[in-house]
Amino acid sequence: MPRAQIEVRAPSYPDEAGFDGLTTAAEIEQRLLQIARDKNADVASQFPDSPAAILTADTTIVGRDAAGRLAVLGQPPDDETWPDVVRAWFEIYFLGKTHAALTAVCLRSPDGRRHEVVARSEVTFRDADEALLDWYLSTGESRGKAGGYALQGAADVFVERIVGSPSNVIGLPLRETAELLRHWDAALTVPHSRPR
Repeated sequence: MPRAQIEVRAPSYPDEAGFDGLTTAAEIEQRLLQIARDKNADVASQFPDSPAAILTADTTIVGRDAAGRLAVLGQPPDDETWPDVVRAWFEIYFLGKTHAALTAVCLRSPDGRRHEVVARSEVTFRDADEALLDWYLSTGESRGKAGGYALQGAADVFVERIVGSPSNVIGLPLRETAELLRHWDAALTVPHSRPR
C-alpha cells in the first residue's frame, strides 16, 4: 500500500466566525462545523488542481454557568489580562463541574465531497483550592489553549473524569478522524457493480 504524503498548511485567512449570540448546543456545533468547512475551502483554494484530500478541524470548549447558560471559551486574550480571564473560566465553568470539548472535523475528498463529524468529550474537573489554581496559572500553560488549559500538560491535575475521546480534548479527535478517513477510503476503493 503506498504511503500517504502529508502537508500541513494554514488557512490564508485566520479570521473565524464567532459564537456571539448562540445559545444552544446545536447552534454552537453548527457554527463550529462552518468554521471547519471555511478552513477547508480556504486550504482547497490554495491547491485548485491538486488530487489531495484536505482535512481541517476546529476545537472549542463549552462551559455552563450557574444559571445554566452556555458559554464558548476559545483561547484567552493574548495580553496581560489572560490570567484573570482564565481564573474566571476555572471558577465559573470548570472547577467542580463538567464542561464539553467540541471538535469539528471536515474531510474533503479529491472529488469535492465533504465528510464531517463533531466529536464531543465531557470533561469533569475536581474542585480545587485557590493555591492550586494560582500554581497552574503561574505555569503560563493556558496561553494559546482553547478554554485556557492543556489536558496533556499540567491541567491534568484538575481532571476527575473524561467521557469520550481524550485526544479530542487535547486537539484532533483520533478515533473520529480515523473513521472519517476509513469512510473516505472505502468510498474510493469499493468497486461499483452493475445491476444485472
